Amino acid sequence: MTTDIVEFKKHSPMGDTLRMDRMAHIWCPGCGIGSEVNAFAEAVKRSGIDPDKLAVVSGIGCTGRVAGYVNFDSLHTTHGRAIPVATGLHLSNPALKVVVFSGEGDLSGIGGNHLIHAARRNMDMVVICNNNFTYGMTGGQVTPTTPNGAIASTTPYGNPEQPFSLPFLVDAAGATYVARWTSVHVRNITQAIEEALARKGFSFIEIISPCTTLYLRRNRLGDGVDMLQYFQENTILKHGCDTRETNIDYQGKIVIGKFVDRNDKLTYLEAVEKCNAKVVGDDYQLYGETPPERDAREKAEKEQVTLRRAAVLMAEEMVAPAKKAAPAKKAAPAKKAAPAKKAVSAKKPVVKKAAPKVVAPKAVTKKTRK
Repeated sequence: MTTDIVEFKKHSPMGDTLRMDRMAHIWCPGCGIGSEVNAFAEAVKRSGIDPDKLAVVSGIGCTGRVAGYVNFDSLHTTHGRAIPVATGLHLSNPALKVVVFSGEGDLSGIGGNHLIHAARRNMDMVVICNNNFTYGMTGGQVTPTTPNGAIASTTPYGNPEQPFSLPFLVDAAGATYVARWTSVHVRNITQAIEEALARKGFSFIEIISPCTTLYLRRNRLGDGVDMLQYFQENTILKHGCDTRETNIDYQGKIVIGKFVDRNDKLTYLEAVEKCNAKVVGDDYQLYGETPPERDAREKAEKEQVTLRRAAVLMAEEMVAPAKKAAPAKKAAPAKKAAPAKKAVSAKKPVVKKAAPKVVAPKAVTKKTRK
């Protein structure tokens, strides 16, 4: 078994990103968290960020397990406290890029107060919220985003409450980047995370992925495949949509896209520096750096990120021709020979020649009647 794990880690494309010694993971078949983590790993690779300067923080719940599986510095915190811990981590070391990866119950339920204040302050972090409409790890209770009328363990006759629209909530609180996708839109999730990692300020990405084990079963909505098909047929792409129009009704249409992307607001640390510099003057230093020193450091880091990103994209371009050539070989008429056989078998004169069977029984019956 040990040899199998070593070989798996050696050949897996996720070996540098995930802690393979902790596989297999606990997520259920059809759960969207796995594809979200894969999109996150791809976005980190494409972003050019130094993995040693990335930290992942999560709370409690199924999505909270992400921090335990990724091969980065990570913190698995208590319920509802992922954002304040991430805030303290960022303030203690502003050079880190901090990502919060958790569920909607953890972030907007018990952690809702921290969510709105981090958005209000424009804290420099990326928050990825897996919205599965339920508390999946603790029995399937109703959450702040469970659609009105949906069944949960605590609302067996349907949810009577009106749910949050998380994009509207964080937009109203002051977030400077807000997007929503579903777990079927993996490439869009990757692009959104990549964009969020490359910018400053509070970025919020909601990923709709109803819990297959509790939410879908309780509401008799099928399995994970049915959920993905529903997403394909019932999502409406609206970039720049007014977040007041992003409510999710029970089995209704889901508005997706990038809703907010602005840079008209100082981050929390920039606001602190501006305020204190008025009092102290040009001698003011934030974390032992003068503004010119910090600008020079950030410029050097951006150049390194650009170089790493260019190297990743170049490697992808080199692999692309090989992948394009592969389908051409597979397109050889190996499988097209099958329809030809069907066409031969379609010669049903052989079956028609068996038609005399009908004549034979009639002849026999006539003789018996005589």
